[in-house]
Amino acid sequence: MNVLEKRRNLLRRKARVRLAIRGTASRPRLSVFRSNTHIYAQIIDDADGRTIVSASSCDPGLRGQLKSGGNIEAAKKVGLLLAERAKGIPVEKVVFDRGGRLYHGRVKALADAVRSGGVTF
Repeated sequence: MNVLEKRRNLLRRKARVRLAIRGTASRPRLSVFRSNTHIYAQIIDDADGRTIVSASSCDPGLRGQLKSGGNIEAAKKVGLLLAERAKGIPVEKVVFDRGGRLYHGRVKALADAVRSGGVTF
């Protein structure tokens, strides 16, 4: 399987997952994007089309604490930061959107950290 085929398969999975998942005002969507070097997470209200809260391994508060932005440790810290910010805005329930990625590794670590922070999905 070459690189173009992998990318095409990722985009197909992402589109298929997105058809089934919609965020509302009462239960917004938690979207995860990971690159090789960083991980990003947003809580999105799809009804209004706006991002409620976001966190990433590029945030200035986390940047000094992390050795690398692209590992499981960084994903856990980003998840805890996102959960803390979501609790500030009363968001307690979300719908999880893994962005076409497998629920494994960094994506799973971020999801577990958000759950341990008090947000349910």
